[in-house]
Amino acid sequence: MKFENKFIGLSIKEILIDELGFSKRAIAALKARPDGILLNGKHATVRAKVNEGDVLIINCEDMGSNEEKLVPSSTLPDIIYEDEHIVAVNKPPFMPTHQSQGHFYDTLANSLAYYYSKEGRPFVFRSVNRLDRNTSGVVLVAKSRIAAAKLSEEMKRDGIKKSYIAILDGTLEHNLGTIETYIRRAQKSIILREVCGECEDGKIAITNYRVLARANGLTLVEAEPRTGRTHQLRVHFSHLGAPILGDDLYGSASPLIERHALHARKLNFVHPDSRKVISIQADLPSDMREIIEKNFGKELF
Repeated sequence: MKFENKFIGLSIKEILIDELGFSKRAIAALKARPDGILLNGKHATVRAKVNEGDVLIINCEDMGSNEEKLVPSSTLPDIIYEDEHIVAVNKPPFMPTHQSQGHFYDTLANSLAYYYSKEGRPFVFRSVNRLDRNTSGVVLVAKSRIAAAKLSEEMKRDGIKKSYIAILDGTLEHNLGTIETYIRRAQKSIILREVCGECEDGKIAITNYRVLARANGLTLVEAEPRTGRTHQLRVHFSHLGAPILGDDLYGSASPLIERHALHARKLNFVHPDSRKVISIQADLPSDMREIIEKNFGKELF
């Protein structure tokens, strides 16, 4: 970057923190690289001050790859947005986001590793948000430590807004609502979550929802979680007596769909580099679309 007059006389550290919004952790990662911070083509410390005509290069690109551990799969990801800092993918249902026991080769991480290996580019999987295996929709991935650190801070500030589409097995009375409870891990379970009282080791969980349509004992809703508790939407709608359709953990299995009918449709956030507001939307998968068209009408989406 070339400097505006307001930058002249500032230290690189002041520019990185005050003007570009880099975290201390992100700056430490830059300092660890010999080419992380270059001033006029030469390595510079963050104490260096800039003068008129100086050129500062911040190298955020990953130096190495984790493909030794992350084996590329043969499935290409459905990329809906990409630039040099971030990539957003429409994750299909039945695909885990991360590797875990029993899922070493069939995850979204493996799929992206395959995509970048075909281009001969290094890749480290740094997902900003995470979806359950059976939840479809937008997953945002940072392509560098710097972008990941900035988006992590954005997440902590509640600056990343998420919107989901869900089909509920039951009818909600109100068209608009806010669900506010405490949620904790159920006793003797590492998976199941439950609603609890304020003083029962739970964490506050808040969800806003809007009813889009009702028909045939089903309710179509748009839900916006304001907090990010594990299984939050699944627990909250079950708590209202209308669990997500097909959710065999908090409701019951359904002949209409082989998973819980939940899709992460939108993400709104501030771009880690340009600082512009970005809105990303993922198309509904065929299983949910078929139920919606059959019961609520094609004009909804």
